[in-house]
Amino acid sequence: MALLLHHAHAWDVTPAQAVALQRTLAPLVREEPLVQTPRTIAGVDMSVREDQVQAAVVVLSFPDLLLIEQAIWRGPVEFPYVPGLLSFREAPAVLRALEQLQVQPDVLMTDSQGRAHPRRFGLACHLGVLLDRPVWGVAKSKLTGVHAELPAEPGGQVPLYSGKEEIGAVLRTRVRTNPLYVSVGHRITLPEAVALTFACAKGYRLPEPTRQAHLLSKKQNEQSG
Repeated sequence: MALLLHHAHAWDVTPAQAVALQRTLAPLVREEPLVQTPRTIAGVDMSVREDQVQAAVVVLSFPDLLLIEQAIWRGPVEFPYVPGLLSFREAPAVLRALEQLQVQPDVLMTDSQGRAHPRRFGLACHLGVLLDRPVWGVAKSKLTGVHAELPAEPGGQVPLYSGKEEIGAVLRTRVRTNPLYVSVGHRITLPEAVALTFACAKGYRLPEPTRQAHLLSKKQNEQSG
């Protein structure tokens, strides 16, 4: 599937240039309602082993969450590990994996931050702005922000704040597991992102799209090594 990139930019940049790009692109993020309920959801995750990065994309039907298609891209790491700049390390590999798909998913769920980022521009935002498509982030750990104590039962949620700004939501998808951090990437509202995340949680901590993408990336990476 050929990708039409909006606001394309060079990837061979310094960390300082990457920060400047984030600040330039962050105002382009739009929080707006989905046009329609998605029929397909792509889960995006990646793994890094030594100097190799591998991106995995899994497309599932919605709401039944049946596998439709999957794709992997593996290649060299092209950007150093810098907290807050992971999208420059990950996005090029994800885009190459997305290019291999025959099905164009309605929405994308990434194992990453969206607006819950110091510059409001995590990987979910970066992909969303470049692709101009609905994307949201479901991260396994907090990068920034504060929140109230989260209820222990599955289905619990509390807002994630930076000062007075609501930048995401903290969710409990399974009892006795760590929470998930959901935030808007582009062209979706936070309530929609939260509702879809819960709808894709089928007894595991991670929602099915990113859970399956995570398993695929780790399994293939181990086989490749």
